[in-house]
Amino acid sequence: MNVNQKKGPLYLQIKEILKDRILHGVYPIHTNIPSEPQLEEEFNVSKITIRNAIKELAQDGYIEKKSGKGTKVIANVSNARLSKGKRFTEILVEEGHHITKKVLSIKKAELPIDSELYSLFGENCVQIERIYLLENEPYIHFTHYILLDISEEELEEVHLGSLYRFLEENNIRLESFRDEFAVAVAPHHVCEILNLEKDIAVLKRIRRSSDEEGNVLEYSVGYYNTGKQNYIVTYNDSIQ
Repeated sequence: MNVNQKKGPLYLQIKEILKDRILHGVYPIHTNIPSEPQLEEEFNVSKITIRNAIKELAQDGYIEKKSGKGTKVIANVSNARLSKGKRFTEILVEEGHHITKKVLSIKKAELPIDSELYSLFGENCVQIERIYLLENEPYIHFTHYILLDISEEELEEVHLGSLYRFLEENNIRLESFRDEFAVAVAPHHVCEILNLEKDIAVLKRIRRSSDEEGNVLEYSVGYYNTGKQNYIVTYNDSIQ
């Protein structure tokens, strides 16, 4: 996998890729991540770059390095500062499920002028379509709309690993989320991707993500095939 110096320090890019793999069960808890030489070869970087990435992950509490025993995953839950609740996919990983992600498309969005999205983003909108796979079967379909002024040529060079890493690289800072849930019939192409029967109702989630001033910077629509797995939310005792 290639990383690019134009996107910031290489060790931070690698850290985010490895963290994303941990959070989604590619590197399960209590197992070792690949060795430093393997990671050097995969990312085509120096030993010090890999060591700095591993050091960052260890400081964040995800991994533990022991001499002669490799580097073990000791936690697969992020300390999200935006919420005391855990992310849904983190819960599934904790319960032993295997979650992977796949980007289907990334392009400039063409929004109807009379639509809510156009009123939010105008012509400066990037549309990203991706799916989550549960045990290697399509489970969630997301369409993200992001306020971003970027050319088609620049988009062609984007390699999207972590969505929120992509947002950070483009100086998009999300401070709050607002979710709406409904029962709805997914669009035809989404039904095909998720292997849903025609006209079957599924869980739909709309999320508006805003900056500290309340401006919506990202809008996403997700369809969940809850026939495979229910949507789960957990909270700390401190949440009222």
